[in-house]
Amino acid sequence: MAMTNDASSPAAWRATAAEFIATLLFIFLGAGTVVVTGGLIKEGLTSARLVAIALAHGLAIALLVSATAKISGGHINPAVTFGALITGKINLPRAIMYIIAQLVGAVVGAGLLTLVIPAAAQGNLGAHGLGAGITAGGGLVAEIVLTFALVFVVFATAVDPKGLGHLAPFAIGVTIVVDHLIGVPVTGAGMNPARSFGPALVAAAWDNHWIYWVGPLVGGGLAALVYEFVFLRTEE
Repeated sequence: MAMTNDASSPAAWRATAAEFIATLLFIFLGAGTVVVTGGLIKEGLTSARLVAIALAHGLAIALLVSATAKISGGHINPAVTFGALITGKINLPRAIMYIIAQLVGAVVGAGLLTLVIPAAAQGNLGAHGLGAGITAGGGLVAEIVLTFALVFVVFATAVDPKGLGHLAPFAIGVTIVVDHLIGVPVTGAGMNPARSFGPALVAAAWDNHWIYWVGPLVGGGLAALVYEFVFLRTEE
């Protein structure tokens, strides 16, 4: 994930383009699976559909991180970028470029879904929302914990020089799968403000949207700080 911090360099713009493309594809594939299984196949949240959604998001991230890791670090998530920012792995101008690219990519990805899926089957385009009986406080805690797990694994594999970097895409993808298995019925398993923002904007589905920013940024930030100061900077 280490990279030059010159935000005006051609490398910075290539990295930003990679974040835009990867996030666009992630929303199209991940949210698209939610829409297809719910709107076209018309399944409720069965165990089979839950597994399909989890696998789609996890495999998509594994593939896209593999494709972009050497270009941009494979963030594809403002929570990961935020964790990198507060631990000094990326500077503020580059972080802003990444987050804008991620959000715009997410909106374009959700918009493309409206061109592919019939209007009657689009629903809320896979926008995140709280499960039945889940309070805002409960949803916030869930998003903090789920994103902590994700960013902790990112730092342990992709950021730590002694981590198993070659396995990082697989480890991150598996974490996404596992997080979705528990998180989808609770909050939809956000963990990524861009993944939440794109469908929410295009479908105008803003219920409890703040949870999907505060939870991931807090959880991702905490994970980054814990790994940085407990495991990285204490090594001799």
